[in-house]
Amino acid sequence: MVSHESSYLRVSWPKDGVAELGNIHAFTTLKSGGISNGDFKEFNLATHVGDDIEAVNANRKKLLEDLQLPAQPLWLEQVHSNKVICADDFTSSITRQDALQADASFSRKKGVVCSVMTADCLPVFFCNSAGTEVAVAHAGWRGLHAGIISNTVRAMKSSPEELLVTLGPAIGPAVFEVGEDVLSAFVEKNTINEAAFISTRPGHYLCDIYQLARNELAVLGVDKVSGGNHCTYSENQLFYSYRKQKITGRMANLIWMT
Repeated sequence: MVSHESSYLRVSWPKDGVAELGNIHAFTTLKSGGISNGDFKEFNLATHVGDDIEAVNANRKKLLEDLQLPAQPLWLEQVHSNKVICADDFTSSITRQDALQADASFSRKKGVVCSVMTADCLPVFFCNSAGTEVAVAHAGWRGLHAGIISNTVRAMKSSPEELLVTLGPAIGPAVFEVGEDVLSAFVEKNTINEAAFISTRPGHYLCDIYQLARNELAVLGVDKVSGGNHCTYSENQLFYSYRKQKITGRMANLIWMT
């Protein structure tokens, strides 16, 4: 469901969980509504992709104002790792934020904004049914295979049964082609992952990254999972897609408590 602003996609939580968590706020930004030009048109929020830094800062200011964020988001330097950090430990280190290497963060404090950036990779949103804990993870296939989702679940105090998870916009299973190495890596990790791959030609497979994430969550005991119905590559009018256009912007995926 798109919020009242055309620049944002509001996260919808699983229907079988506690969906009416009024103090949990979570969004994915869209391409429209910013001031970036050229390949980064319009609402790029990343400083590392070659966009004009003044445009990025203006877009980040718009983000802060539009969503009435209680604080600057904790921007991470994402490295396709399985590292998870507690955002609460860095809320006073604004000048150091871009140097924090991690691919997920969590918070148990009100007013702390966790964030990851994506442009085909999978953003995974977490909260608990009590509305006292939130997290967001950046899960490209490398980070997913390395255990970024598992590490995020383990970093949270809530039990898997208490967690609600939404899979944000990522590259869809009809277009995400990978090689034999990716298939082998995931099947060696868990044989149930084989069903997430469809052979297209020798050594090439279509990969369902949403299904891989659901498989990992199921193994962990997380059964309240929603989302996974977008394709950043095919819906390029809404989302940035690195695979479609190598030089491009990034969406921000944000979650916080009030």
